[in-house]
Amino acid sequence: MALTAFTRPGRFWRGNLHTHSNLSDGALEPAEVCRRYKAEGYDFIALTDHFIGLYGYPIADTLPFRDEGFTTLLGAELHSGAMQNGELWHILAVGLPADFAPANAPHFRPVDGQETGPEIAARAVAAGAFVAVAHPQWSGLTLADARSIEAAHAVEIYNHGCATGCDRADGFSIADLLLSEGRRLSLIATDDAHFTEPDHFGGWVMVKAEQNTPEALLAALKDGAFYATQGPELRGVEVGDKAVRVESSAVASVIVQGHGSAAVAVHGHSLTRAEVPLGRFANSPWIRVTVIDRAGQRAWSNPIWL
Repeated sequence: MALTAFTRPGRFWRGNLHTHSNLSDGALEPAEVCRRYKAEGYDFIALTDHFIGLYGYPIADTLPFRDEGFTTLLGAELHSGAMQNGELWHILAVGLPADFAPANAPHFRPVDGQETGPEIAARAVAAGAFVAVAHPQWSGLTLADARSIEAAHAVEIYNHGCATGCDRADGFSIADLLLSEGRRLSLIATDDAHFTEPDHFGGWVMVKAEQNTPEALLAALKDGAFYATQGPELRGVEVGDKAVRVESSAVASVIVQGHGSAAVAVHGHSLTRAEVPLGRFANSPWIRVTVIDRAGQRAWSNPIWL
């Protein structure tokens, strides 16, 4: 059994799914954001400005910045309703239509009469978007909060802006608990770039598709045909009867995680292949793979259901 990212036809395309411009609280104009990502070697981005009344409910028109080597997906960071801590929901939606109807979200505080977080997430999915629970640790999400977003395709498990700005980058605790409840979720790494601090070019997805088009990329995202990374490459993940076989760029550690405390690691020098025994995962319905290079940079597979 192999992950679809390594079996389907096509090639990998590098993209950032969480980005801001001066249409909301970012520092740069949309054209300059796209230019910088293209210059850095990205194949695509989603410009996801804050979808609130304070900024006029923007969905950035990035179509003029597409060319033969670079494309964009329309999107937004959606806000509506309160989490358990009383703060406003942040929900990432990539692949929204340009005419997606605004919520009643005038500013960054919950107000009476709003859609709930689960409701606006479901509406975005119904409109065709790929939806992720954004920065769980930064938001102070509870498991009950995350559980309520039943429409989500993914959890943001690494957010580079949250790493550099407040050291709360992680989404794995929430993601792993949801996986253990049977939720078939994928895992994304993003920048959440505002270009107001060193919050860019630090976390991205590698999406497997035959073409670098919004339609092909969006379909692949929904299929889970991608992996998340800070730099290392995953080149193959295959589950056999007794072991997981992992191929990657040169790394120092290959780790397989599963339900509860289940985890097994293989360590070495410049590993490009490793076999991790599966015995520890007899009671785990799922596993996922992390590779770590000598600089401490990581890449993460999507979950595999056993």
